[in-house]
Amino acid sequence: MILRILLDQNIPPSVCEFVRGRKPSWEVRHVNDVGLRGATDDTIFRWAQKDGSLVITFDEDFADARMNPIGSHAGVVRLRVWPTTVENTQAALARLFDSITDEELPGSLLIIDQRRIRMRRSARHG
Repeated sequence: MILRILLDQNIPPSVCEFVRGRKPSWEVRHVNDVGLRGATDDTIFRWAQKDGSLVITFDEDFADARMNPIGSHAGVVRLRVWPTTVENTQAALARLFDSITDEELPGSLLIIDQRRIRMRRSARHG
């Protein structure tokens, strides 16, 4: 399964290489790579949905199930780690890679904090 991933502008671009190294079968891009630098959250989210990309972000707006109901999008990973350093971002994503399968990600909402990973999935994704 090839997953398409879009890293939001608040994720350091260097994290792309980390994700590509851990998940070589994934197609990983940063908003800067696709001409969305400085775009609004809504524009980024719409682009990701048209592209079928799961969004990885620190922005809580993407994780708002009222605005973006679970199952209506390709997936959102909302990072809630502080400080938002490259190291903390990579550590949170490494925990995700070690505990969630690629098949569980599409259409899901995952919230990763310092201690745990919460996942919500739509009924249609099992």
